[in-house]
Amino acid sequence: MADQFDSCKYRVVGERGKRGTMNSRSCHWLIVSALVITASGAWAQQSAPPVPGQKKQAVDQCGLPSAFDEKSIAVLKQQAVHGKAAAQYSLGAMYEFGNGVPKEHTRATFWLHKAAEQGSTCAQAVLILLYSCEADTSMPEDYSQAVAWFRKSAELGDVHAQSELGCWYARGKGTPQDYAQSALWYRKAAEQGEANAQIELGMLYYEGRGVPQDYAQTALWFRKAAEQRDANAQLALGYLYRDGHGVPQDYAQTVLWFRKSAEQGNASAQRELGCWYKDGQGVPQDYAEAYFWLDLAAAGKPTDTEQVTKFRDEAASHLTPADLSREQERARKWFEAHPAKPQ
Repeated sequence: MADQFDSCKYRVVGERGKRGTMNSRSCHWLIVSALVITASGAWAQQSAPPVPGQKKQAVDQCGLPSAFDEKSIAVLKQQAVHGKAAAQYSLGAMYEFGNGVPKEHTRATFWLHKAAEQGSTCAQAVLILLYSCEADTSMPEDYSQAVAWFRKSAELGDVHAQSELGCWYARGKGTPQDYAQSALWYRKAAEQGEANAQIELGMLYYEGRGVPQDYAQTALWFRKAAEQRDANAQLALGYLYRDGHGVPQDYAQTVLWFRKSAEQGNASAQRELGCWYKDGQGVPQDYAEAYFWLDLAAAGKPTDTEQVTKFRDEAASHLTPADLSREQERARKWFEAHPAKPQ
């Protein structure tokens, strides 16, 4: 089971890589999520995490001025010098992204630090972005600074900063690796309903890192994320039902959660569902249904594309030309209704 679930974890739970690691794509998502903040006064409220590739837009939404004329910038500088945190944040972000002024990282961080030290969550979020591993500026990586700003926001109750702090403790970046601290911060975020933290906390319980090994707790936290329609958690919960870890072994529940994940476009879940239909495990054997799901999975370019293609072709060998054509058309229509999401 352990080896099988490690394989599942690599393919399924957030593409986190091998045991004890997290790849840059997963880290990227977490950093972008850390920009979910609530500003005050005249500054706008950001209520949902921006998708990858929209980091600058997220900063704009936090509250940059709409006018960048010389007079407006002069007033902003005067307010910043006199200690107004909102002006310091805006000026720092403007220098960082070159909005109305030349891009100057030194000036940007100077003003952002000034604002952050006064408790500006906007400034703290931008500093987190600048100091993190996916920064798109020329700022050198400074993991200890990232952890410091994550902690400031996390201690104020920011759920996304809490989840990110859990990530850094697990990785040992900017702070000694400490799974107990990782579990502590993931739990704070998980109890606020943050799905990624729920998955990570569940994985810590599965591995017994920072907490006692407890499959029932793994299932509990995976289920919470799965019920929020997190496709990775749905697939992982399906594996738990398959192997009877933390829940009674139940193939009907396995297929149910595989299907929920597959219908959201998770290629690994599509692969699993296709294989179960091909082999008649947990469902009546159905080569047409197997071909459909395996064809979708193969198009997702999984790490085991060759094997998935082999399984799909095996299912196809049991279909008539008319049945095969029907399932190919069905797959085509599925892709039309579920366009690929931007990376």
